[in-house]
Amino acid sequence: MAENKIKAKEQAFKELSSKEKTKKITDLLLNNAMYIIIVLAVIYISIKVPAFLKLPSIVNVISLTAAKLPIALGIGGCIVLTGTDISAGRVVGLTACISASLLTTTYKVFPDMTSAPPIIVVLLIIIVAGGLVGLVNGFSVAKFKLHPFIVTLSTQLIVYGIILMYLMRGTNNGQTLSGLTDGYRSLITGTLFSIPTATGSVAVPKYVLYSIILVILMWVIWNKTTFGKNMFAVGSNEEAANVSGVNVSKTIIMVFVLAGMMYAITGFLDGARIASANANTGLNYECDAIAACVIGGVSFVGGIGRISGIVVGVLLLQIIFTGLNFLAVDANMLYIIKGLIILIACAIDMRKYLVKK
Repeated sequence: MAENKIKAKEQAFKELSSKEKTKKITDLLLNNAMYIIIVLAVIYISIKVPAFLKLPSIVNVISLTAAKLPIALGIGGCIVLTGTDISAGRVVGLTACISASLLTTTYKVFPDMTSAPPIIVVLLIIIVAGGLVGLVNGFSVAKFKLHPFIVTLSTQLIVYGIILMYLMRGTNNGQTLSGLTDGYRSLITGTLFSIPTATGSVAVPKYVLYSIILVILMWVIWNKTTFGKNMFAVGSNEEAANVSGVNVSKTIIMVFVLAGMMYAITGFLDGARIASANANTGLNYECDAIAACVIGGVSFVGGIGRISGIVVGVLLLQIIFTGLNFLAVDANMLYIIKGLIILIACAIDMRKYLVKK
């Protein structure tokens, strides 16, 4: 009789262990579903189009990743605070237009100008402009207790209106700004170094280095400063952070100001990278940035995120979009794919939160 009970317990234990193992495997697959889908997509694309994995394509992916990293690094902090910033793309557009209008050989926006100001002066101007938009966003969220979505929706429209008015200045009449100075373009798109190939060489642009510097800087800010610790504390539990002596309002404002400055740098890079700027520059950039952050593990639940995850998220997105271009997927279809990626990534993120809870 005792032996039967022991055997029954052993059998129940085996069944329980089997269920636990199955649950763990299922959770692992579901929690990493986005990565698995992207890896499978990359394998499929590389089989269909072998050129996808060749050096020129790889360098192109790295360059695109570097170009989109600053905006993602900025918006990541807003998501850590359980918010978002949908004005990001328009701030990129505004700062790109300011850069292109000042660092040009045809002064259509400012007809009275005779020569371009120093590049460092223009960079400081656009960083201040981006920081001011971030200040408005952060102040409205922190002091008026408005939801970041509503605040940044408002500033998105305001900034877009400013862009349209700015492009109408002087003799420009709303046209695309081009004819940028060689110094500006060389500083951003000049060759950092070349990688030799069988048919020549592939150039890596200078802005890849600038993005690496920004990644290191943001990693230090997030992980090694009191501001970074306060940001995660506020994102995890605002009331607890306030009780612990954290200046919640100041932290929120600083996060949005820093984000605005990162958008400005994105605009500065984009102006030279694309060699022009217009009212549509930066359009929907925030969608890619939000998707990259969520894929990289920055949670909308708040208080969770890593700089390394954001870098991986941006890289994975650029890999998949570059691959889709290799497959000649309709450009309109890319919007549907981006929307699905954001939806699936957020669903996976929420599932992880509910399981932990």
